[in-house]
Amino acid sequence: MKNFTSIVRPNLSEKSLNDSKASISVQSMGRTVFLTPDVIIFLEGEGNYTYIYTNTGKKYLVSRTLKSLAEQLNPNFMRVHKSYLVNVDYVVERLEDDRLLKLSCGKEVVVSRRKIKEITGLLDHSNLRISA
Repeated sequence: MKNFTSIVRPNLSEKSLNDSKASISVQSMGRTVFLTPDVIIFLEGEGNYTYIYTNTGKKYLVSRTLKSLAEQLNPNFMRVHKSYLVNVDYVVERLEDDRLLKLSCGKEVVVSRRKIKEITGLLDHSNLRISA
């Protein structure tokens, strides 16, 4: 009888952890949809639920907190408010002394007073200063 303990197997828990970083699973009409961070424009939190807005114009509701989803997403996402997490790639314009961010989908997201300096610094660093 052969000893099979010497066979090297990939650690499945590590693989699934890396794959979960790459996408967020969402239930939609009885199907599971995997959303990659590059298609997500912004996330809006409401208590233990979060709305995910995508570049295809769809809006998904998931029963997870904004904080738990933020840990899964890449550094392109900024927490601009208690209720909003924004993908920097989709910021088109900054309005009203940086209190509002206009996104490519047309939505305007409020920036909290405490985060204005931090967000301004990050966006200026990213050369996203757009003047009229």
